[in-house]
Order: sequence, then C-alpha cells, then structure tokens
Amino acid sequence: MTDTTTPSASLRTVTVERAGAGRFTATNARGGTVDFGTGADSDFTPVELLLAAIGGCSAADVEVATTRHTDPTTFSITVNGNKIEDETGNRLTDLEVVFTVAFPEGPSGDRARAILPRAVKTSHDRLCTVSRTVEAGTPVRTVVSETPEGA
Repeated sequence: MTDTTTPSASLRTVTVERAGAGRFTATNARGGTVDFGTGADSDFTPVELLLAAIGGCSAADVEVATTRHTDPTTFSITVNGNKIEDETGNRLTDLEVVFTVAFPEGPSGDRARAILPRAVKTSHDRLCTVSRTVEAGTPVRTVVSETPEGA
C-alpha cells in the first residue's frame, strides 16, 4: 500500500457503478464520467480503457513539450497489446505506443520535431504515471466492504 502521508503522494479515486447488464460508469472526484462495458456493444472495455490511459498519459506529456513551439498538424497515438491467457491468468503482452506526429514547416516546426523523440522518451522513462505503474508491476489490493442490510 502506498504511504499517502509523504509529500509526493497524492490520492486519486474513481468510483465504478453498475449502470445495467454489462455496463458501468466510472466517476472521478471532479464529477467527470466515463461509460464502459464488457464488449457486447461499442462501449470501451476495461482493457481498451487501460490502453487509452497509457496512450492518453503519454499524449498529454508530449503535447505539453511540443506545443510550446507550435501546434501539430497531425497528433495521433495508437496503443497495441496482445491479450493472452496463460497459467498465470489473463493479461496483456507486447504493449506498444506508436506516435504519429507531424508539425508545420518552418523554424517552430523544426524545434518541435527536434524535441519530439526526447519528449516521448521522457514521458516513458519518468512522467507517464500510467505506463510507469504498469511497467513497475504495482500490486493491486482488492477488498470486499460490507454493505448495509437492504442496500
């Protein structure tokens, strides 16, 4: 368990509630929501949300670094992984984050292009909480809380 008393710790919380058969809604502390499901319809699945979180985290880091110079003409991140089932259970392997980014011609575009590889590397190596957590193999503790009678 993480020590939340240290100055660098900052608790994040999301609540997931059942919205129907195979459908769920995640709500963050700011009131934002994301609907997802089990794959029976077009809603994202939890695995797809994980892939989106990995890509989104790096996208945010790289955007901050590169848009200081100019806005991109193309900015797309594709995240791939193979879902497998083996003796340890279900998991993803071969995770890959592919950046497709282009900048306009000119000095500001040249500066943004020059820092793009470093921004991607810095996001992966230090900044992206999501991919760094996945790579570190952070344990997940599950708890069943008691519910009041009739709830």
